Amino acid sequence: MRRSTILAAVITLAAFSAPVSADAGDWLVRVGASYVDPDSDNGKVSGTTTEFKVDSAASLTFDLTYMLDDNFAIELLAAWPFEHDIALQGVGDVGSTKQLPPTLSLQYHWTRWGAIKPYVGVGVNYTYFFDQDTKGALAGSNLDLDDSWGLAGQIGVDYSFNENWFANVNVRYIRIETDAELDGADIGNVKIDPWVFGANVGYRF
Repeated sequence: MRRSTILAAVITLAAFSAPVSADAGDWLVRVGASYVDPDSDNGKVSGTTTEFKVDSAASLTFDLTYMLDDNFAIELLAAWPFEHDIALQGVGDVGSTKQLPPTLSLQYHWTRWGAIKPYVGVGVNYTYFFDQDTKGALAGSNLDLDDSWGLAGQIGVDYSFNENWFANVNVRYIRIETDAELDGADIGNVKIDPWVFGANVGYRF
């Protein structure tokens, strides 16, 4: 009974919401927070069975979307830096890094459900790593992570409150892999490949 009541409420809310749609030339700005959850398999130190472990991170994110027509759009994702702790299996935390993940995507938006507007997107990500730090067993060493290029996919939904304001949730998968060096020597390929979960408030103009 409770599930039926909730479903009925959602359908009713969608039916009576203002049928606001984005038009060609509209801009959508979203501001919120995202949680980066790296893959559990982050690779191994070269020549060993010791595994890298990259911790999750959260930060503020921003995206700007331009509607090419009623359905297709281009989106640019930006963020305040994410900071990840890096550990070695059996050793513990050995360092940290900050990263910025600008991502450019081509999106398709569905517009037939009134205030509810789902979309999908595919694009390319560039991840810039900086401010690497070492501690614990690697304290005093110089850790360097190469920048990364990779494909990115997303699904999301906007919910319009009125002609301008809307809420947004989205999920992304981003291929992020970086070569790691310690004191100039290659120590392996670190695979982050995260799922990214976001929640935002948006404005359409």
